[in-house]
Amino acid sequence: MKLFFNAFIKFTLGLLLVTALLFLPAGSFCYFNGWLFIGLLFVPMLVLGAVMLFKAPHLLQKRLNAKETEKTQKGVVALSGILFLCGFIVAGLDFRFGWSAVPLWVVIVSSVVLLVSYALYGEVMRENAYLSRTVEVQEDQIVIDTGLYGIVRHPMYAATVWLFLSIPVVLGSWWSLLCFLPYVAVIAVRIRNEEKVLEEGLKGYSEYKKRVKYRLFPFIW
Repeated sequence: MKLFFNAFIKFTLGLLLVTALLFLPAGSFCYFNGWLFIGLLFVPMLVLGAVMLFKAPHLLQKRLNAKETEKTQKGVVALSGILFLCGFIVAGLDFRFGWSAVPLWVVIVSSVVLLVSYALYGEVMRENAYLSRTVEVQEDQIVIDTGLYGIVRHPMYAATVWLFLSIPVVLGSWWSLLCFLPYVAVIAVRIRNEEKVLEEGLKGYSEYKKRVKYRLFPFIW
């Protein structure tokens, strides 16, 4: 029950925060793209959270723990938060003042990308029971090198990149996309630091890096 209430409180606070960040700058609740995004993000999040609560409560507990200890990762988390705040606020302002004209078909395609990215995110959590929101090496942790981990070394981050870059387009704002674009560089910094931690503390990770050469995108990086 403690885990349930912790998850419920964080889910509710996240929903209220995103709603405020979008609709207060928009100056109206008639922001269709805002409601579309909230549905696309929080309904799957609710379903995934419920599945984890009953099937993998230990993993849910790890995902709820967001307190970083690494100095570099603290900076990454802080910068990511600033980018998201700016992106959501700018999207709301974009709707209010009509700065962007994103075609409906582009919004639909981006919505599909968001859902597929979230599905990949869920698959990564199914494959890797050691996933945590903080960069750490856990007791008895082993290298996962099957499934998506056999294609790229950081499939969760790959999924989040596509997910977060689709968000501003779903929200109908090209200006918001400019706020979210630096997230790619931020996640690259996180990956470099995380791999350093894993090489130092996780047995077999250096060999894994030799077998799977790409971090995020096959044949690119």
